[in-house]
Amino acid sequence: EVFLNGDFVPADAARVSVFDRSFLYGDGLFETIRCHDGLPFAWAWHLDRLHAGAEFPRLRLPFGDEALLEAALELLRRNGLADAMLRLHVSRGVGRRGYSPTGAGEPGVVITTHPAPEVSPEQPLRWRLVTAPFRVAAGDPLAPFKTASRLLNVLARQRAEEAGADEALILNTDGHVAGAASGNVFWHAGGAWHTPPLAAGALAGITRRCLLEALAAAGRPGRESLAGPEVLLAADAVVVASTGVEVARVGSLDGLALAQGPAGDALHRLYRKAVAEATGRRISVGSAGDAF
Repeated sequence: EVFLNGDFVPADAARVSVFDRSFLYGDGLFETIRCHDGLPFAWAWHLDRLHAGAEFPRLRLPFGDEALLEAALELLRRNGLADAMLRLHVSRGVGRRGYSPTGAGEPGVVITTHPAPEVSPEQPLRWRLVTAPFRVAAGDPLAPFKTASRLLNVLARQRAEEAGADEALILNTDGHVAGAASGNVFWHAGGAWHTPPLAAGALAGITRRCLLEALAAAGRPGRESLAGPEVLLAADAVVVASTGVEVARVGSLDGLALAQGPAGDALHRLYRKAVAEATGRRISVGSAGDAF
């Protein structure tokens, strides 16, 4: 089943209008949330980002936070999914033709659930990256949010897969690393972990936020730094962080091998430990060292 505008309906019977502005113009927002034992992880952080994203385009949310959480939990129960990916999508609603949102109707909300990808605590994913030919604007005010307009990310991932890689590295118009098509980029250099600032065009990722807080709590605060691809090539370790893959190691960039220092596996372990502590769930954290 799916949750559609207040009702639970069979997935094959769920319909939205062809005049829905999210379909026509990408006039909407979404959140992808990992669930452990039937409970959404970092729900409050996801809702914080959703509210911040809705404030910028003045998009009204038709349900309160508690009602959305109740709907999400009920949908997980109905679909019999404990470890799952939950997608919450908000559209401005049905409107008349044209870019102007004036006169748009009631905002639409869709919640779907999907099986969560398996992530090994001992063997994080090893990804090959290629640099996308498309760039995000430095200082793009929409980049921190999960807007429904993701064509640049789609095309970047498409080009990466066509090149035989797993993921795309996205640079901004200043030539600095912004992130990956599906997540945030971290690199370990000079004894510290670095990640691009949001002003570089980076997503305000939930896994990013969790890692930065976990590193600070461990007495190894991460740094927001501007860097070109050459910095990644010289780093001790590079990872892509996202809700789905958690912390994926990067083995190569544009066909050039990257260092595989122990810090990458240690960061993945730190993230899983933070999730386990935050949820009170028995989540295997692996046995990597703490060289992060």
